[in-house]
Amino acid sequence: MMHEPLVVGGVIRKLWSSEALLYRDHLLRLAADDRRQRFGLEVTDDSIAAHALAAFDTGAVVHGFFIDGVLRGAAELHVLSRTPPVEGELAFSVEAEYRNSGIGSALFGRTLLVARNRGVATVTMNCLPSNRPMQSLAKKFEAKIRYNLADVIGELKTPGPTPISLWREMVADGSGLAASLIDAQMRAMRVD
Repeated sequence: MMHEPLVVGGVIRKLWSSEALLYRDHLLRLAADDRRQRFGLEVTDDSIAAHALAAFDTGAVVHGFFIDGVLRGAAELHVLSRTPPVEGELAFSVEAEYRNSGIGSALFGRTLLVARNRGVATVTMNCLPSNRPMQSLAKKFEAKIRYNLADVIGELKTPGPTPISLWREMVADGSGLAASLIDAQMRAMRVD
């Protein structure tokens, strides 16, 4: 099942490696409890900065939700294996004031599309037992949920790529490229 609701007032697009600092800034804006929910443990500012830079070095695909050129939500897809069956892992973060507006669902849908097109057969996401919104999101996308003492694991099976799914990603990437150029232009014109 593919969900991709439109998010009014913002743009969802892939981040380029040159935008790692935007990703870092987004993660640093998360409150302490939100950081713990995102990473599964307490993390320092330095750890977050290192993670944001490393995400692009490890080949992760990061989608972001932007409002007025500012990254307010993100989803990471890490492909864990290249040999069949290919496995991937998802992680999400949305700043508190932008939650409950469909951003998580839109990021999830876009990230699943990319996973599908890369031949990822199984996608997992881990979260803390207290992270009920993440568990609800996983259930919305029909993930199989397993509860452990330390974490909750959602697992999804994805269909393989099709010409239509590849086309959808290509169109989204083209729109995203245009949006990133507009965002860069707006940032360059901003006077602080």
